[in-house]
Amino acid sequence: MSFTRRDLLRSGLAAGGALAVPGAFAAPALARVRPSITHGVQSGDVTDGRALVWTRADRPSRVYVEYATRPDFRGSRTVRGPWLTPGSDLTGQVRLSGLPSGADVHYRVTLDDGRAKSAPELGSFRTPPRRHEAVSFVWGGDLAGQGWGINEEFGGYRIFAAMAATKPDFFLCSGDWVYSDGPLTATVALPDGTTWKNLMTDEKAKVAETLAEYRGQFRYNLLDAHLRAFNAKVPIVYQWDDHEVRNNWYPGQILDDDRYTEKRVDVLAARASRAAHEYLPITPGRTLYRKLSYGPDLDVFVLDMRSYKNPNTPNLETSGPGLLGPAQTAWLKRELTASRATWKVIANDLPLGLIVPDGSVDQEGVGNVDSGLPKGREREIADVLRHAHRHRVKGLVFLTADVHYAAAHHYSPNRASFKDFAPFWEFVAGPLNAGTFGPNTLDGTFGPRQEFVKVGPRANASPAEGAQFFGHAHLDPRTKTLTVKLVDLTGKTLYTKSLTPA
Repeated sequence: MSFTRRDLLRSGLAAGGALAVPGAFAAPALARVRPSITHGVQSGDVTDGRALVWTRADRPSRVYVEYATRPDFRGSRTVRGPWLTPGSDLTGQVRLSGLPSGADVHYRVTLDDGRAKSAPELGSFRTPPRRHEAVSFVWGGDLAGQGWGINEEFGGYRIFAAMAATKPDFFLCSGDWVYSDGPLTATVALPDGTTWKNLMTDEKAKVAETLAEYRGQFRYNLLDAHLRAFNAKVPIVYQWDDHEVRNNWYPGQILDDDRYTEKRVDVLAARASRAAHEYLPITPGRTLYRKLSYGPDLDVFVLDMRSYKNPNTPNLETSGPGLLGPAQTAWLKRELTASRATWKVIANDLPLGLIVPDGSVDQEGVGNVDSGLPKGREREIADVLRHAHRHRVKGLVFLTADVHYAAAHHYSPNRASFKDFAPFWEFVAGPLNAGTFGPNTLDGTFGPRQEFVKVGPRANASPAEGAQFFGHAHLDPRTKTLTVKLVDLTGKTLYTKSLTPA
């Protein structure tokens, strides 16, 4: 009997699952003595001299991270990490601290199960500068959505190779990193008569409900070679959206969906959140909303627009709860006022001015069908914009994904119903590997104007038709200009906007 790579993936070997191999394929005993890293390495939340390094083992073992500022590891230090156990699905992370500013950090991860050590796996990242230096990053969201998973004949998640080619200092994940509610099928017929072939795992064949199934959603994406190579070089700043749990979810929701035996979204969200924290280098014990500084010229404010969201309604309320919640809104206002960075990038997983419906009447996002004064969730955004304007906070730029096309929007009080704010830009990127849609209608409350848009050829067009997009931003340390580009799957720049400081 012969085995292909796909057979091995399905059998669970690459996923670190139990191994059941026919005798004709039995490996030498020595090959199974050493523990092994199953899904590569990742780094994340790199800031303030600290970083997190993540990996996953094939069996219980302790993780070690050796790191240095030289690729030959001369003068290296080693940090002993935790035991990786089935309680965390054999995942774990190690915190590095005391890192120098503006330096390339090289690391190698090994496992030790008490009997043998694994082969090392290498990674690297660059720490934020302390002085005025160039900073480059990419952003985007929506991975393996609408039935389009890892197609090895297409080249897998090819967009990560194009993103890596920009040599970014970090990747801002704008949410929908997994599609827990979007089962895959082995094949999908394409309009041109060809067939899209998805790499399949058991967890991707149904909606996720159990903790094991949510873990399987995150584990699936790490089967892609382009993504693993990208993770080893580019640290992630993670933000979630809805599909990590279920489409358009909100706290307290009870599902009317026959695909689910567990109807309580709060239960599903807790399982999804645990899986995300297990499979991504996210600082434990903190809220998902946070600020990360990248030198004196760039602060990134990562919002959580899911955990505190009110139920989806027509979004026309004039009082009551909203989207961010009081604590997060107060935090954002306070941190924006305190920031001295030239640019304050706000990562909003839900666009500000685009209408994103949930059914025929209810609204999923910030905007609504009323272009008058702020109502519903618009009230919190108006509060933040008003506060920034009155405290002379300059350099706001919003970056988002969610709607599965690329766009650039300029917001101005001269066109708006609500006028107590300074003009700003919002850039939309994605999907990274999912169906394409759009364009969505703009809500006029904050005076948006569409300066650029690029959509796919049809609703739910596959990645094979090329309409997959990411964003790239570069900060010039001399002029302080922030140049934002919207880029396609091949690395071709579709739109460029250079923003100069106020």
